[in-house]
Amino acid sequence: MFSTKGRYALRVMIDLAQQDPEEFIPLKDIAERQDISKKYLEIIVKDLVHGGFLKGVSGKGGGYLLTRKPNEYSVGEIIELMEGSLAPVACLTDENMECPRENVCKTLPMWTEFYMLERDFFYGKKLSDLINS
Repeated sequence: MFSTKGRYALRVMIDLAQQDPEEFIPLKDIAERQDISKKYLEIIVKDLVHGGFLKGVSGKGGGYLLTRKPNEYSVGEIIELMEGSLAPVACLTDENMECPRENVCKTLPMWTEFYMLERDFFYGKKLSDLINS
């Protein structure tokens, strides 16, 4: 299950993608349109800026804008930035992790298949797909 932080981050990204790409959008405007607390959005946009997804400018005329075009963001990368790995089990979170049960684990193929389905689904969806739906 995804947290409100991940879901709200998607809403912020969609909101910004629907605005003028050259104009910094004040956080209070996004908060009003999305009906989300400005205080909570401050936490979310900080992570999005730190992840390189948004650029922020403070002061008069300040706000936030996307650093890329909407079709250059996958939903998967946004979710993983906010939520962490999509992997359903710890042994799939790090490709370099060595699991002592890998050769005898009867459930690993199932978890791997599920992970790939989930990953392909979310990484196959672009931010622009959500705007145009």
